[in-house]
Amino acid sequence: MPKKYIPRLITNEVLAASKEYPILTISGPRQSGKTTLVKHLFAELPYFNLESPDILDMISVDTKAFLRQYPQGAVIDEIQRFPELLSYLQVAVDENDKCKFVITGSNQFSMLEKVTQSLAGRTAILKLLPFSIDEISILQPNATADELIYKGTLPSIYTEKREPLRAYRNYYETYIERDVRMLINIKDISLFKKFMKLCAGHVGQIFNASQLANETGVSVNTIKSWMSVLETSFIVYLLPPWYDNIKKRLIKSPKLFFYDVGLASYLLGLRNPMHVQRDPLRGGLFENLVITEIIKKYYNSGIAADIFFYRDKNGNEVDAVLPISRDLIPIEIKSSETFHSGFLKSILYFQKLYPNRIIYPKLVYGGTEEQNTGKIEIINFKNIYRNIEL
Repeated sequence: MPKKYIPRLITNEVLAASKEYPILTISGPRQSGKTTLVKHLFAELPYFNLESPDILDMISVDTKAFLRQYPQGAVIDEIQRFPELLSYLQVAVDENDKCKFVITGSNQFSMLEKVTQSLAGRTAILKLLPFSIDEISILQPNATADELIYKGTLPSIYTEKREPLRAYRNYYETYIERDVRMLINIKDISLFKKFMKLCAGHVGQIFNASQLANETGVSVNTIKSWMSVLETSFIVYLLPPWYDNIKKRLIKSPKLFFYDVGLASYLLGLRNPMHVQRDPLRGGLFENLVITEIIKKYYNSGIAADIFFYRDKNGNEVDAVLPISRDLIPIEIKSSETFHSGFLKSILYFQKLYPNRIIYPKLVYGGTEEQNTGKIEIINFKNIYRNIEL
């Protein structure tokens, strides 16, 4: 029985970009739904997956001859397996203005660096992350925060009803360890796995390379190298601090989040939603869930994720700050299902720092009652995606 296709929120941006550029590049994490999306939207184009040794060999042996067979273009999956193809695509679209290529890849550094070099001005670049809560709700409209944190957002968990523990174990062993080994030489994979679990234990917290180095037993430079690989592979996201010219001393280190909160839950050893509910890191996991929803709204709109957090030396903190020109959208995130007026303290403090620049301030929490308290919008976490103004 074929799996159900779930319309992706990035669809309009994909179709609009494909009309303006001869080549469309879609990057994103492994298993985020890139292949399903492009095969559905560009069904008229022949499809080739470079993960297949036979196809990779066929294309690499005589690339020009291969492209001559498909003057209308093609969908080419996992382009990072043969980045030399990009130069040939440049020539193909320059010589034939009716040619259309759609390419995908899972490693944003190795792929996008070559894409921007070879296809400058010829390609639109979009990023597709796993399901948003709105996309998940098509299949599971009543999922709780704890269920979403435990199950994560991999499309296959919902469209193919895969068991989350098994899905993330295979995801980690099949993709993450393999991709990391391709990018850097890891002599002891057990140390890397320990590092991954420690990262999950620091979800929603300040990234401290020295602390992780001490806990893992490797050098600080090794930790930074591993973290860089995880970032470029769409595994973790480092949320930078907000800077401005106010005379305050701000913390310079970023906060650590996972692109898929379900992977963090797996690494923490959480085996069901009840474990999530009782876990001391639930607040950080809930914050991770909301932060990635905001990132998905940016990416699905074709916009770079211009998101920050604020924290000063006195511990005053706002979980997310979204700049729009000179204006700022502050967002506070609380996992509690019961609203308390004290939740607004951080935003009210931030409003005093920037009295003429604050717009659309929001409190995102686990409760269902939504309201406006003064000028602060209080919304349920499931509605954050549609309530972000870009």
